[in-house]
Amino acid sequence: MAPYDSDETAVAARDEHSGSGRRKAARYAVPVAVVGVAAATIGLVPALADSGDPNLPKITAQQLIEKIAKSDVQQLSGTVKINTDLGLPNLGGLENSIASRVAKGSGDGSSADPQSKFTELLSGTHTLRVAADGPDRQKVSLLEQGAEYSLIHDGKDVWGYDSKSNEVYHGTAADSGKHHRAEPPATPKDFADKALKSVDDTTSVTVDGTERIAGRDAYRLLIRPKQSGTTVGAISIVVDAKTGLPLKFTLTPKSGGAAVVDAGFTQVSFAEPASSTFDFTPPEGAKVTQEKQRTQAPRHERGSGRELAEGAPGADVLGKGWTSIATFDTGAKGGLPAGSRGGDLGGFLGSLGDPVSGKFGKGTVLTTRLVNALITDDGKVYAGAVTKGALVKAADAGK
Repeated sequence: MAPYDSDETAVAARDEHSGSGRRKAARYAVPVAVVGVAAATIGLVPALADSGDPNLPKITAQQLIEKIAKSDVQQLSGTVKINTDLGLPNLGGLENSIASRVAKGSGDGSSADPQSKFTELLSGTHTLRVAADGPDRQKVSLLEQGAEYSLIHDGKDVWGYDSKSNEVYHGTAADSGKHHRAEPPATPKDFADKALKSVDDTTSVTVDGTERIAGRDAYRLLIRPKQSGTTVGAISIVVDAKTGLPLKFTLTPKSGGAAVVDAGFTQVSFAEPASSTFDFTPPEGAKVTQEKQRTQAPRHERGSGRELAEGAPGADVLGKGWTSIATFDTGAKGGLPAGSRGGDLGGFLGSLGDPVSGKFGKGTVLTTRLVNALITDDGKVYAGAVTKGALVKAADAGK
């Protein structure tokens, strides 16, 4: 179906959606997963599509963005399929164990801590069940073979339970209006919110027709970077025509091939979930770990390169738009980490890396299909959804 009338930048709608005209350095959802450097994105496989494109009223890109911004779905339940294709090498599960170990080292040491548990979504295929009943009750369950991991937010309590290890994680949400969401970024809306905050004059935004997905009529919003040098090809957001809720999010790399992030519901209902869905009591004999106090980035730095380089104080942002690069100094000399973290980690990072050199000296570029990072031999890091050449250019300019 041919695209609808479009608004190339939809800047006004962007400002309404984000509540601010500030420049946003983050162009993607990238929790840093490998030694705080090689970032990875949780992706979901395509949602179950119905046959035939619905005949919906015409809508502009700005109107569709406004519709998403005004969406106020308080209750839902559904199923999401997860598949991540960052192009990481197949190391027989070693890549997941390394990422989990790193995340666990920065978390509270429990297998039920979501900071470590959800690193399993960095590769492979997974199934999630999600449910929400207002801002204070949400649940996400990661279904595994013969086991299940659940993350439950009920009022001021946040519970994580890993049935495989029989471990429980317990945290306390902050006061109303300031609490963190119980669930990790795992639904199309989570990804769409971040992408839409990034719409500016470096971006082309169009409405790319309609489709029917998980039994719902929907519009398709297409976001494309105007800049060269980025690894992002396009972002597609499929939006429920009635509620404005994003039902599917797809990020394709400029290099082509399969999507890196493809987020969609296979089934969704907007009926009120049963109250018992959010009930949780630690099972008898379970090991319970209490959340430690964690330091958040200052409010003015959230969404910046500093937050992208989580765990790397002193990060700065170079450039603008889709070619923004986060840079920081690890203080470590000698390039890739090894030694105390073990040969498996050094080998894993080395398998991702390409040696490079320039005015900055020598270093290694760790590559995925979306996010790349340059680690110089003098301990500096440059990371972003940009090409290897862009990283080398940034490092040279930093000299």
